Amino acid sequence: MNFNQKNSIHFMKPYLTLLLLFISSSLLCQQILLEEERAQVIDEILNERFELLLPELMDQSDLDMWILISREYNEDPVLRTMLPATWLNARRRTILLFYRDKTKNTIEKLAVARYNVGNNISSAWDKEKEPDQWQRLIQLIEERNPNKIGLNYSKDHNIADGLDKTDYEEFLQNLPRKYASRIVSAEQLAVRWIETRTEREMVIYNQLVSITHQIIAEAFSEKVITPGITTTTEVEWWMRQKVTDLGLETWFHPTVDVQRTNDELEGHLYSFSGRPDQMVILPGDLLHCDFGITYLRLNTDCQELAYVLKPGEKEAPEFLKEGLKDGNRVQDYLTANMIRGRTGNQILKIALDQSKEAGLRPAIYTHPLGSYGHSAGTTIGMWDSQGGVMKDDGENYPLNPNTVYAIELNTTINVPEWNRDIRIMLEEAGFYGEEGFRYVNGRQTELLLIPRLTENLGN
Repeated sequence: MNFNQKNSIHFMKPYLTLLLLFISSSLLCQQILLEEERAQVIDEILNERFELLLPELMDQSDLDMWILISREYNEDPVLRTMLPATWLNARRRTILLFYRDKTKNTIEKLAVARYNVGNNISSAWDKEKEPDQWQRLIQLIEERNPNKIGLNYSKDHNIADGLDKTDYEEFLQNLPRKYASRIVSAEQLAVRWIETRTEREMVIYNQLVSITHQIIAEAFSEKVITPGITTTTEVEWWMRQKVTDLGLETWFHPTVDVQRTNDELEGHLYSFSGRPDQMVILPGDLLHCDFGITYLRLNTDCQELAYVLKPGEKEAPEFLKEGLKDGNRVQDYLTANMIRGRTGNQILKIALDQSKEAGLRPAIYTHPLGSYGHSAGTTIGMWDSQGGVMKDDGENYPLNPNTVYAIELNTTINVPEWNRDIRIMLEEAGFYGEEGFRYVNGRQTELLLIPRLTENLGN
């Protein structure tokens, strides 16, 4: 290659960088469906869940009737996941009734409403024949004579506690006395419905996490960050705007924070509240983000790390590389102990004990992920409850297959070069299935570098 050729390539590097970033962004857009296409996918998945998953979950929960009652703009969190794609809210008072006849291997999906709830749930109320909605519900119950009637109330699982006081009282006032003893909490069924993913949902989940990773990679690049000028707040809003521009939603505001040489390690609360705004990003900074998207009624939650290269540096310092490896080791201790039937507190204790025996300083606060960001299911620690979660979702609720988790944790490392401790904070979507644990779309094992694309073009 002659001098002029080298000069031309050097001159074109910035433009090639922008071209690659544009191509990357275009590929990202191609993954995202149009609204009508999304609606079709959502309704197809709902049909699959109602026909194949719900009967199995009702049998496992020993419930033959499940009643969900909700009013417009005050939706039960479980009922919200059952609405068709074109229903953005419940309508008036929406009552859903599911009846499982295990002997006949049938399931009825009825709505005590004036109209069908999409293509999956049929209207079972003709107001001209029976003006009172509650009385029509009672007729449906009496015709089926269930052994147990599950309602969504729960002390320990907020997502399974969607029946409001007014509807509960009115239901009981209208219910014949002989059925009162058959009323039970549908807590277990509600949680299983929310936490369980189908095979098709997991194919889609891989795409969601891939999109999440791509947005983070772009945010933590020279396209967005100019050291000495760009602030952490500007990166946060760039991420938020990127989500909006792609036609997606985020279930929480993104956060970006910095650890650097001359700062003291803050408490865990610093990661959630109290971070200073508008911190200028500088060479030598270790950047951390917390970011998630909502798409096709599923949610992601991801934390990754990036290092801002100093002049002359081509890679991150060795102590940061080793710190990330320590974070990966804590992940390994946690996920190796995710065994079917173990409770969240059991998994937490074993994983923490093994990590500490290996010389690590871990904190684990892993939560269910799926229909909601902080979803229902097995909770494995909280950042302020490292001795265990003293409620049923951590103390008694077991790990079930076909469930997704935000593998969220950190490890504290000492950095003599900075004369301080720093915290390696990581979070990745993980799936626990019949064959054990796997990451939905991989995990971070190398620090993102800023800048990186321009350098790579010369190789």
